[in-house]
Amino acid sequence: MVTLAVAAVLLVAGLVVEWTIHSEPVALALFCGAILIGGVYPLRSAIRAVRHKRLTITVLLVVAAIGAIALGVIEEAAMLVVIFSLGEAMEAYATDKARGSISALMEIAPPTANRLNDDGATETVAVEELHPGDVVLVRPGERLPTDGAVIHGASWVDASPVTGESVPVEVTAGTEVFGGSLNGNGVLRIRVTKEYYDTVLARVIEQVEEAQANRSGAERFADKFGAVYTPAMFALAVAVALVLPLLGFEWREAIYRALVVLVVSCSCALIISVPVSVVTAIARGARDGILIKGGIYLERLADIKAVAFDKTGTLTRGRPDLAQVTPLDGISEDEALTLAAAVESESEHPIATAIVAGARDRALTIPAVQDARALPGAGMEATLDGRTLHIGRPTDEDRTDGTAGPALAHAEAEGCTAVVLRDDTRPLAVVAVADQLRPDAESTLAELRDLGVERVLMLTGDNATVARSTAQALGLDDYRAELLPEDKSAAIRELREKHGVIAMVGDGVNDAPAMANADLAIAMGAASTDVALETADVALLADELDRLPAAIRLSRRARKNIKINIALSLTVVAILIVAALAGWMSLTTGLLLNEGSAALIILNGLRMLRPGRGETRRAQVDFGTRQGSDLNSGRPCAPGSTTGGHSVAAGSSYDQREHGR
Repeated sequence: MVTLAVAAVLLVAGLVVEWTIHSEPVALALFCGAILIGGVYPLRSAIRAVRHKRLTITVLLVVAAIGAIALGVIEEAAMLVVIFSLGEAMEAYATDKARGSISALMEIAPPTANRLNDDGATETVAVEELHPGDVVLVRPGERLPTDGAVIHGASWVDASPVTGESVPVEVTAGTEVFGGSLNGNGVLRIRVTKEYYDTVLARVIEQVEEAQANRSGAERFADKFGAVYTPAMFALAVAVALVLPLLGFEWREAIYRALVVLVVSCSCALIISVPVSVVTAIARGARDGILIKGGIYLERLADIKAVAFDKTGTLTRGRPDLAQVTPLDGISEDEALTLAAAVESESEHPIATAIVAGARDRALTIPAVQDARALPGAGMEATLDGRTLHIGRPTDEDRTDGTAGPALAHAEAEGCTAVVLRDDTRPLAVVAVADQLRPDAESTLAELRDLGVERVLMLTGDNATVARSTAQALGLDDYRAELLPEDKSAAIRELREKHGVIAMVGDGVNDAPAMANADLAIAMGAASTDVALETADVALLADELDRLPAAIRLSRRARKNIKINIALSLTVVAILIVAALAGWMSLTTGLLLNEGSAALIILNGLRMLRPGRGETRRAQVDFGTRQGSDLNSGRPCAPGSTTGGHSVAAGSSYDQREHGR
C-alpha cells in the first residue's frame, strides 16, 4: 500500500506537469518512477504466478504494462500499474477473512491451580500437571482451573461462559463443575475428574481450531473467475499478435492491437466490480452497528436458510428478574415481597439480587434484619422483629403443602425458579424469578420468516422445561436443551444437512464451537465474550437482535449490486474487445473507456452507502409502565407474559432439584 501510494502520487504529479507546464522529460521521469515503484509488487506477484504455472489478472497487467513501455506509451503504462494495482488491493482488502485468534479461550481458565497435598499444604502448579484424583483449592472470586467434582465447601458458581446456564448455580459436595467457571463467595475443594486436554473448555478450543481450519480454504472471486477468464484473454491477445501478420497486417500494428486487447480485457471495472460493492456494504453495515468480517460472509448472509439461536444473553437478557409473588396464608403481596427482600438483602446471590430489585421497583421499604446467615444449598435465614424468617429451596413439606404446593408446581411448570418464604411454622409466599426475553426477540423472528428463513430454532444449555417455555413463547420451529458446547456443534452439523445454509447466533464461549461449525457465525456484540466475537463472521455491535434481519437485507442488496456490476463490466469488456479486434480504438482510448466503465462501477457500488429499506429500522418496543402494584402482581411466569410491562421468559437454568436453592 505504501509503494502504491507513492506511485499514485508520482502518476498524478506527472499528469499535472504534462498538462500545465508541458514538460515532457519531467513528466516522463515521473511516469517511469510510478512504474518502477508501483510495479514492484505486481511484478513479484506475476512472477510467482508464472512459476506456479498460473495466469492471473496480475500477469495480464504486467504483460500489458511491459508492452506499453516497449511501444513508448509510458503514461498509459504508469496508469495501468497504479489503477490496476489499486483494484487488486481493494479486492484483497475486501475479501480478507479477518479471522481473530482464539487466544481469549485460553485465558478463561487460569494457567495455574492450587493443588492440595496429602499434608494439607497447597502448591501452585500448571493446570496441565493436574491429573484425575488431584484435589484443588478454589477461593472466592477465582475461576475453576479444570473439570471436577466438589468434595468440600458450598458456593454459587457462574458457569455461563462454558455451559450457557443463565443463572449461577449453588454447588455443594458432589456437584460437578467445569473449568473456566467463576466461583462465588465460598471456598471450594474440587477433586479433578479429567485430564486437562479432555476438559470441556479444552474441547471447545480444539473444535474452534478445527472448524476454522476447515473453513479457511474459501477462494476469492477474482481467483475463481480468473482461472478461466485470464488464460482465455491472454490466449486471445497472443492469437491477435500472431495471426494478424499472416493476414497482411504489420507486426507493430498486430502487437499494438494485442496490447489493446490485453488492456481492455484486464478490466479495472471487472477487477473491482465485486470488492467495491463489498467494501461499501461493509461500511454501511458498520454505520448501523453490524460488523461483517469479509465479503464471503456478506454473501453467505444472503443465503441463510436456517438460524439457530443460543438462549441466554441472545434471545433473553441473560439475568434473572422478579417474575411473580404468590402470597400465602392471608398476607398481602407487598408484605410478602417486603419480607423476602429483607431476608435476601444480606445475600449476593443473583436470585436474591432479583428479589431485592423487584421490591425496590415497587418502592417498598426494606427493613433491616438481624442475624442474617447463608444456609449452603438451602437459602438465607434472618431475624426480623423477633421472628425467624427463611427463604430458599422448596422442601418436600412445601411441595405437599395445600397452598404452597400448587403455586410451586405452576411456577416450575412455566420454567421459573421458585423459592419459598416461610417462618418457623408455615410457608408465607412463593417467589418466582425468570430470565426475560429481549424486547425485540419476537419481532426479529417474525422478520426472519418474512425474509424467507425456513427454520428458526434454539440450542441451549438450559434445562428442557426452560427451553420448552421459551420456544413456545417465541413460536420457534424447534429447540434442543441441556447441550454442552460439543453437543451444540454436533447439532449444527446435523441441522446443516437437513436445512442447508445455517447461521448460529450466540454470545459466549459455550457457543464458540457451534458458531465455528455453522456456515455463518453471528455474535451479539455488547454481551459477547471475546472468543465469541473472534469466532464470529458477523457481530451485531449494537447488541440489538433486530440488526440480524437488517444484516440479511443489506447482504441481499449487496448481492444484487454485485450482479449488476459484474453484468455491466462484462458487457463493457465484450464491446471493448470487439472494438479492439476491429482496430477501432487506440491503446489510450481503450484505457479511457475501460476506466470510464470502472467509474460507473464505483458509482454503482457507492450506492450501497445509502441505507436500504428496513436496514436502519429499530424495533419499536412498548415497555409499558411500571406503576405501583401492577409490577409482579400475581402474573404468570410464562414466557411472553408481562409483568409490569416487561416481556418475561422462562429463563432460569437453575435446577433446584439438583442444585438446592
